[in-house]
Amino acid sequence: MNGPDFSFEKGCLEEGFRVIAGVDEVGRGPLAGPVTAAAVILDPEAIPLGLNDSKALSTTKRERLYEEICAGSQISVVHVSVEEIDRLNILHASLKAMRLALQGLGDHVDMALIDGNKIPTDLPHAAQAIVKGDARSLSIAAASIVAKTVRDRLMCELERECPGYGWCKNAGYPTKAHLEALEALGVSTHHRRSFKPVYNILYQEN
Repeated sequence: MNGPDFSFEKGCLEEGFRVIAGVDEVGRGPLAGPVTAAAVILDPEAIPLGLNDSKALSTTKRERLYEEICAGSQISVVHVSVEEIDRLNILHASLKAMRLALQGLGDHVDMALIDGNKIPTDLPHAAQAIVKGDARSLSIAAASIVAKTVRDRLMCELERECPGYGWCKNAGYPTKAHLEALEALGVSTHHRRSFKPVYNILYQEN
């Protein structure tokens, strides 16, 4: 695969859609921190070079592209909290984050290209789900870069508040070091209580 291109967006434009947003989320798998979604409307005349699935980029390249996306595109980023994740479950929290990110762009969006195989409910415009969309659509790739960069920065801030879990390195994912810290330090206010490793510790404590 050669990486994402603008073919999905071009197809939508040819069908008569005028404002197309790419949407992606990051943070389904971590034990701590929010789930974060971004919606991005690229300027077709000023698309940053090198856009790709955020997981395929180095931190340095991702940070550079994030700045370029922010400078030349319309963006909206939303966090859905740990409390909401525990209340709704992670799938529904992720869909809520994507819906809210789209709302943040205003009412001029008429088509959303969404990473994955599910579309959030109650969208006021058309939407298309694209499996592995962050590696296929430039707009979704841009959204993945924005969402990951913003969430990674937030997890570093949360690490300063709750040191010891290594969130600046692991972004809340269940790495060996994170799991060991969870056993040693206990559950923080930023851990997802509905996730099994966290739930098990709380259950043992009770």
